[in-house]
Amino acid sequence: MKTPRYDLVLLDADRTLFDFDRSEMEAIRLTLEAWGIAPDEGTVNRYLEINNGLWAACDRGEFPQPRLGRERFARLLNELGRTEVDPEQMNRDYLTRLGTLPYLLPGAEDLCRRLSPVCKLVIVTNGLTIAQEGRLGRSAIRPYISGMYVSEQMGCRKPELAYFQAVFAALGVDEAQKRRTVLVGDSISSDIRGGVGAGIDTVWFNPSGQTAPAELKITFIADSLEAVGTFILGVSSAEQRK
Repeated sequence: MKTPRYDLVLLDADRTLFDFDRSEMEAIRLTLEAWGIAPDEGTVNRYLEINNGLWAACDRGEFPQPRLGRERFARLLNELGRTEVDPEQMNRDYLTRLGTLPYLLPGAEDLCRRLSPVCKLVIVTNGLTIAQEGRLGRSAIRPYISGMYVSEQMGCRKPELAYFQAVFAALGVDEAQKRRTVLVGDSISSDIRGGVGAGIDTVWFNPSGQTAPAELKITFIADSLEAVGTFILGVSSAEQRK
């Protein structure tokens, strides 16, 4: 077998391996129903607006991640006039449900199966622990994953250099080994900028064909997970057709 380009592959979780949007929609509808709130389009969309805004604020360093879960439901409940509901408990219910919905993106299982015999696969994620551990444990890719590093547990998050330094320290990755390490992710702001800042190669999973920032040196841009695997394994187009 041809030697792959990398020994260690750091994989983002949501929207890279996991179909987070599908899981999120199902989990929030079930949670609203459980608390006696109609999961109509307006309510669901308002939750998404609040949640996405808070995550964006976290990415900018303007809001602490530990408060995010409670805050998103507190704001929604306040707007709905349901202040008698405990937002902390509602958030726990939502995360528990989310953790039971391990939907994968097309090609994710095949990617991990192709890479695992020759690369060490580790998940690096800014998600919340209950949901991330629950979905990974129930998913078809679990046998291929060597470990997972969740920002909530580490006290720092992508793209912060401290996050990657902590991951490298936990895995025993030295400067030489970093040259054989690659990060795969869908987010320019957290994954790609984080990987570049940490001094490792990056693969931008970009199925929607967005334009890459001109100033950012991305090692490879992939329009599918199949292309991600082909690049990491060092397989040429001609070899792939055989």
